[in-house]
Order: sequence, then C-alpha cells, then structure tokens
Amino acid sequence: MKIVAMIPARLEATRFPRKLLQDLGGKSVILRTYEATKSTNLFDEVYVVTDSEIIFEEITKNGGKAIISEGVHESGSDRIAEAVRTIDTDIVVNVQGDEPFVNEESLKDLLSVFVDDIQQKIDVASLMFQISDTEEINNPNNVKVVTDIDDFAMYFSRSPIPFARDDTFAKYYKHIGIYAFKKEALLRFTELEMTALERTEKLENLRFLAYGIHVKMVRTLYQPIGIDIPEDLEKARKVLGV
Repeated sequence: MKIVAMIPARLEATRFPRKLLQDLGGKSVILRTYEATKSTNLFDEVYVVTDSEIIFEEITKNGGKAIISEGVHESGSDRIAEAVRTIDTDIVVNVQGDEPFVNEESLKDLLSVFVDDIQQKIDVASLMFQISDTEEINNPNNVKVVTDIDDFAMYFSRSPIPFARDDTFAKYYKHIGIYAFKKEALLRFTELEMTALERTEKLENLRFLAYGIHVKMVRTLYQPIGIDIPEDLEKARKVLGV
C-alpha cells in the first residue's frame, strides 16, 4: 500500500496572516511541519501543496518537495486533490500545515484502519479525542463529531453535539483535522457540489457525509498544538523551549 502525505499551505490566513512563515525556534512553522511529517517514516513521499511561491521556495531550498497549486480552491482537500491526481498512490494523508508537532503514533493508528478494513467500508479516516471542559465544548473553533456504534462519523458541528438533556450520558469528541483518504474518495470529493450544510458550518467534512462517503473516526489521546492566532505561536515556542 503506497501512502503519501500532502500538507496544504495557504499563505494568507484570516486570523493570522502569513502564520506558516512565522519563526518557530529558528525554522518556519511550515518547514517544521514538513520535517516532522517526514521524520515519522510513515510515508513514501511528503509534499507541501501551496498557492505561494514564497512557501514553495521555503520548502525546496531546505531540501523538501513542494507543488504549486494551479487553481483557486475552497478547501485544503480540494488543493491536495489537484496535486495528487497524477501521483501514483493508494492513500493520501492531509496533514495540517499549521500543526508542527506531528504525532507519529496517532498517524500510525489512523493508517492502520485501512489495513484492518477487510470489507472495504472506509473511504476516509480521521482523528478525534474526548473533551470535557465546558469552554472547549462550547468553543465554535473546536469542531465536534458524533459517531455510530462502529465509530463512523454521523455529523460534524461547531455547536456542542450531542445536546445534553442529561449530563450523565453526554460525551463530546473534538475532531482533529488530519485526514487519510483513499485516493479515489478524495478525487470524488472534489467533483461533488458544496452542500448547504457545508456552507452553513464552514466544514468541508460535511460534504463527505452528505454524499455517503464513509468517514471512520479513530480515537486518540493526542491533542495537537495548532497555530491559529499569535498566542498559539507563543505556546508552541514554549513547547520547544525557545
């Protein structure tokens, strides 16, 4: 089974412009993400896929592989689908460019579900971990997911789901935006029209569910440190001790 990692990297971000080029202990955020992904040794190839010549040069001048996007894309999945169309691979892993502390064990767990999928039910796999803090549960920046008894996603939302009429039974899971796609599922995704639910919640994963693409959720204890705002960058620097 051939596996490639794709790291979508858009230069401008609404809340923290040019965050991927910010210094994180002597290296840019995007370069640290690339190197951390590469060092897991889980992938046949690792690419950064970007709309920016600056990010392209940042990766390639440091010995990495990068691809310039040709089109305008609504999501990271659309961006990597364009890039992977002519690449020979079975599984495509979308690693977030603003999460420089890539966790090898969680990626192994993510990829293992395809090996165990004897009945070929899984189109996409992603990660989730349980949260209990009320502020975290109610934070719309944290995407929550509910699953069926086999841990296939039933719905994703920025709202607290499920609604807790009785707190005794409520369990909440936060979605981590790392996806592993079968290549054909990723290419199919990009051919499908965006749905009203996806536009409403601004969540591309709702497109999967609307069209019957099966998303297997994998439980993990890993809690990523994403760089969404300047304060997150300071937290990441503390993790590195810089």
